[in-house]
Amino acid sequence: MEKFTRRDFLKTASSATLATSAAPALASPSFANRPFANRRRQRVFVSSKTPDGILAYNWDSSNAELTPVGVAARIADVEWITFSAGHQYLYAASAVSSFNGKPTGAVASFRMADGEIEQLSAQNSAGIGTLHVTLDHTGRMLLAVDYSGGSAASFLVTEGKLSPAVWSEHYTGHGPNADRQQSAHPHFASISPDNRFAYVNDLGLDCIHIYALKPETATLTSAGSYRAKPGAGPRTLHFHPNGHTAYSINELDSTVDVLEWSKTDGSLSLISRTELLPEGYHGPTRACDTVITRDGKFVYFVNRDNNFLYSFRAEFASGKLMPIGRTPCGGKTPRNFILDPTERWMLVANQDSNLISVFARNPETGALAEEGKSFAAATPMCILFA
Repeated sequence: MEKFTRRDFLKTASSATLATSAAPALASPSFANRPFANRRRQRVFVSSKTPDGILAYNWDSSNAELTPVGVAARIADVEWITFSAGHQYLYAASAVSSFNGKPTGAVASFRMADGEIEQLSAQNSAGIGTLHVTLDHTGRMLLAVDYSGGSAASFLVTEGKLSPAVWSEHYTGHGPNADRQQSAHPHFASISPDNRFAYVNDLGLDCIHIYALKPETATLTSAGSYRAKPGAGPRTLHFHPNGHTAYSINELDSTVDVLEWSKTDGSLSLISRTELLPEGYHGPTRACDTVITRDGKFVYFVNRDNNFLYSFRAEFASGKLMPIGRTPCGGKTPRNFILDPTERWMLVANQDSNLISVFARNPETGALAEEGKSFAAATPMCILFA
């Protein structure tokens, strides 16, 4: 692994200063009169598990500076945000315990314009603890999952507005881990590369639910499931650009299932399993999320409790993973991480440190700097580049 020293990092990024004052609201006059025309800067939205919900920052890739702009939308406890194709609309998962007088979380949609977002709609999810939302590739259907409620629901999308739930399912059962798998815990939804199948990772049941998808009606039909190792806790699923490999990261045992995806029937089959933990480590651990470079040459995983990033080189044809090395994540409890559009910087949302940490990345070797810099963010959960 190519190791980056602090001196190497500072050649490409200025030294950090933490923002200590509260960011102004986007609706304030000072923001309203500020043009969003400086294309050297890029708007970044951060979901926050606070009453403010969605925060806005400006990103400068020339020096890896993240500057707070304000509160983009006050919708409580936003766990995840995602854009439509073309970034015209933004969608959010809110893990509130009740919405519209019902015991469910919520999903919301926003219109994006000149760096600001304006709410268009909000609907009840199928249960409490709404953690994740994803769009199908046509942008006509939104799929949401509810961790605490053990459920999933789909919504029709019309010009960015969400219908009430069209389809929903409540899962039953449990896994062998008495503390974490006492019931179903859907955690992540994803769509197949050809847009014919939808997947729901269920941490509580050690499985990935598979559905045939009809975007025009936002309906899903069961098409089987993938069974992970008992007690593994599959958390997220990401498809490799080669079109047939997928990576399912298992939270409870910090492993990754490298899977073969079948275009014929949408099924997933195990190719290999990758261990993320250092040899001999026996402490608390929770694997979390995955990032894949656009060219498919590198794959990154993040792990919580012992708080590290693990970099891999990927063989494009097979998706086989070859380790580069582990590096610090810059804080406590990394929840989500993402490469900036230049793929020269990795940004990490460290939930329990109230920090977004930034690390330089070598595009040739895939290696991440061992030292970075951090910026204040209230309970950051998900980072999204506009």
